[in-house]
Amino acid sequence: MQHSLNTSLQVDDLAPARNSLRIAMVSETYPPEVNGVANTVARLVEGLRTRHHAVQLIRPRQDRDDLGPQSDQSENVLTRGLPIPGYGHLRMGLPSKRALLRLWTARRPDLVHIATEGPLGWSALQAARKLKLPVCSDFRTNFHAYSQFYGIGWLQKPITAYLRKFHNRCHCTMVPTESLREQLDKAGFGPLAVVARGVDTALFSPHKRSARLRAQWGVGESDLVVLHVGRLAAEKNLPVLVKAFARIQSHQPNARLLVVGDGPSRQELQAQCPGAIFAGFRHGEELAAHYASSDMFIFPSLTETYGNVTPEAMASGLAVLAFDDAAAAELIDHQHSGMLAPKGDAAAFFQLAVELASHPRQRLAMGSQARLVALDLGWESIVRTLECIYAQAMEQAESPLLEPGWVQLQRS
Repeated sequence: MQHSLNTSLQVDDLAPARNSLRIAMVSETYPPEVNGVANTVARLVEGLRTRHHAVQLIRPRQDRDDLGPQSDQSENVLTRGLPIPGYGHLRMGLPSKRALLRLWTARRPDLVHIATEGPLGWSALQAARKLKLPVCSDFRTNFHAYSQFYGIGWLQKPITAYLRKFHNRCHCTMVPTESLREQLDKAGFGPLAVVARGVDTALFSPHKRSARLRAQWGVGESDLVVLHVGRLAAEKNLPVLVKAFARIQSHQPNARLLVVGDGPSRQELQAQCPGAIFAGFRHGEELAAHYASSDMFIFPSLTETYGNVTPEAMASGLAVLAFDDAAAAELIDHQHSGMLAPKGDAAAFFQLAVELASHPRQRLAMGSQARLVALDLGWESIVRTLECIYAQAMEQAESPLLEPGWVQLQRS
């Protein structure tokens, strides 16, 4: 697909999608699976249905009892799947092109939105192109960056080539940050649109702080709880987390590390941090209480396309320390609403960790500012932006001679 890189449109320049679209949303992960992609897709599906669009959710069956809810606006199509090695709780979809062709021939969607690039996503792309349906995609996971952490760095170029081939066959690929748009643009991806992610500021709130929960952790109100939330895996840069907390604890012996999440690196991390609290996966109100009952948030990952945990922590009133990358780079004003270390500079990260831990008044002030930033990240505006993207994709599909160009969307 040819594309131009000389057109930049704002949301106000685009007409909203026509009412009551029939949208086929394809994702290889969905709640109750725990990851940023699953949570984001669920929020988008909920928001689209709230705005009276009929969403056909196509995903792998998660277990034998998984039937998927059905209603006038909630159609679930479950496909076959296999467990992902190393992540037994997650499944990837199997190729399903023929089934999707039958499904969409019988009842054509107005648009296909593909959230993941696995076998099911590729099948959806092939079927949609065969039927000449408008297609939007998401670039949500740095699979090409992950390869170096699993001894398969030699696959980075082939993976990037596959992802470029995948997304360049879509009418538009949505990315969560401007920095990622620039990175993919240089790598030959396009058309591209920046669509931020929202956060539920009613769920994630400083008001969810719980003295009872802190008592269960064995910490007093004046003790420092340093929180990390995320998948415990090699690509998450966990050695920096361990060393940063060790620096903090050398200055504040009563500080406690709270780790929310699970993954293949958990056992190793527990051995390295015997005094830490490992809470495992938490959801909903429990997760919100863990955020709000902590005192600062550390996130050392360098492989995120966004990092949903950053706005969740900010909405919870926590000062966040992260590298100047992904969502943190776009949401945090250094020394005002959090702290940013230069990307990849571990020494600076350690220094800032000690500084943030050592100044409670500064930490509280940053947390208050972080909350204000998060209040502007509502999901409703994100879904309205999505509708504008859909409208342009459908216009391009109806006008094959129209040369597609990337769009950069900002909230009005």
